[in-house]
Amino acid sequence: MSIDLTQLAVQVEDLQKAFRVRSKDGYRAPGAVGWLKGKQKSVPAVEGVSFEVPRGEIFGILGPNGSGKSTLIRILSTLVLQDAGTCRIFGLDVNNDSMSLRKHITRVSVDAAFFKKLSAWENLSYSARLYGVPVKAARKKVVRILDKMGFAEGRVDEPLEDLSRGMQQKVAIARALFTSPVLLLMDEPTTGLDPVSKRQVQDYTLDVRQTHDATVLLTTHDLDEAERVCDRVAIIHHGKFIAQGTADELKAQVGCVDGSLEDVFFEMTGKDLAHADLETQEGDD
Repeated sequence: MSIDLTQLAVQVEDLQKAFRVRSKDGYRAPGAVGWLKGKQKSVPAVEGVSFEVPRGEIFGILGPNGSGKSTLIRILSTLVLQDAGTCRIFGLDVNNDSMSLRKHITRVSVDAAFFKKLSAWENLSYSARLYGVPVKAARKKVVRILDKMGFAEGRVDEPLEDLSRGMQQKVAIARALFTSPVLLLMDEPTTGLDPVSKRQVQDYTLDVRQTHDATVLLTTHDLDEAERVCDRVAIIHHGKFIAQGTADELKAQVGCVDGSLEDVFFEMTGKDLAHADLETQEGDD
């Protein structure tokens, strides 16, 4: 089954996902030796999320750590099954048509996995073979992509473990574009990067839309990044979308036209992003 590029790039309706976890508080049963793990409980990660993304858009999902951003991306990338709701990408269902979809979508995450003892090129050539891309053609494509992100060609043969966090993330982006995906899922791609690397990745994300005719779904907790890169953004808090629209529309919605997305988030939640992160950490303890 093939994708239909006349359809919406992403169509999500009433998406729900919860995880079963054990509480951290142990207890001791009468007469038992040692401590037993706590009881299981259901923790919602995504609750009733609905949205649509047309082809060619850069759509941002903005929220604090633990708000459900990464779970949503994993569902769309066919790595996690939802509990309820539907997700369609260019007309294909992420569950029923997952094998067909994986040929056309790619995910870049903050925790990209590599063989760290191997060089950047050895990692990439291995991926090229998996994707069925001729190695010589892959090398030329990789060099061109990395050059646009300020990655010197001479360093592509250095071990991954000797490269900075920012350079490793650029290699992950180059790997993601081997198959010219129609949908690029970027899960906090600039987290932990220095300002120069962050700007280079942001610029390349904007370039991908034009040069690769790709739709981009970007999760971030960097409000300035969302405003700079995304055509529209959705704000997610405690697993729910609390607002969607362009940055200007969201600012007008809360009456801070001259403000920032940080002001929008504060008006809608009563917290700035840093305190929302802290709230999540305390709730996990």
